[in-house]
Amino acid sequence: MNLVENVTIYEVGLRDGLQLEGKVLTVAEKREIFSLLREANVTEVEFGSFVHPRLVPQMANTAEFYSHIKEYDDMELVALIPNLKGLEIAEVNGVKSVNYVISASDTHNLQNVRQTTEQSLNNFKILSQYASDHNITLNVTVGTSFGCPFEGIVSEKGIMNILDSLLLHNIKRITLADTTGMANPKQVYNLTKAVVDEWRNFEFGCHFHNTRGMGLSNIIAGLEAGIKIYDSSLGGIGGCPFAPGATGNVCTEDVVHMLEEMGVKTSIGLDKLIDASNKLKEILGHDLPGQVAKAGKSSRLYPVPS
Repeated sequence: MNLVENVTIYEVGLRDGLQLEGKVLTVAEKREIFSLLREANVTEVEFGSFVHPRLVPQMANTAEFYSHIKEYDDMELVALIPNLKGLEIAEVNGVKSVNYVISASDTHNLQNVRQTTEQSLNNFKILSQYASDHNITLNVTVGTSFGCPFEGIVSEKGIMNILDSLLLHNIKRITLADTTGMANPKQVYNLTKAVVDEWRNFEFGCHFHNTRGMGLSNIIAGLEAGIKIYDSSLGGIGGCPFAPGATGNVCTEDVVHMLEEMGVKTSIGLDKLIDASNKLKEILGHDLPGQVAKAGKSSRLYPVPS
């Protein structure tokens, strides 16, 4: 297999993970999970989103939470923003890095942010200028890159056209997202290879869901194509609240375990990560989808039964 040697894990559990949970975590509970992630050497965290609390009540305390963690300037702390208003709130709160989400399919984009994809692309010009004027790092996630639950297949040409438009602006990273777990490994390899070949010097990532059991396989396909950055969610929680069947982000500890067993370095301490997952399970009060926290590492040996 032709795999990259090092991978960056972008932890989304405190945002994408929590937004589908019935329990709204307090700032103190979020800080506890964040501290454990930090102990595990997770260096990139999407800590929350500046969206209307009526739409996503789990994110209502994002600003207060950030006020407690912003001192850790050795970490990449990123807030999701849906529009210019969200970016303005992020700037007022001193956030230095944001992630803007746009869907490749009009129908999902309308459900998510009440705009067509073209409208979001046009508005992005304003966001990009605002971010540059205020020295804010801007990342973009392109949702439904591998299929839309309303429209079906999204063409590779359509994705490439969106990327062409986005790359006219000052962006640090673009993440191709499988919003509802529709992707398969062959499809992932073909699209990500085309993207990497077209823009060799730009930073691309991938965001997969394990909804249909293919999340980890899709990461392997992305690795083969040269993608070095992957979103994942502690415990495997989360999904998009505006798309049917969107449960099941790939689980951070499962991803780290798989990669490290394959010799792909993540720089993350798996034992500490499992501790964080167990604490999250305790706080949420229910089992989590992740497997490694349940089964233990594959290197674990057991006594022979007598």
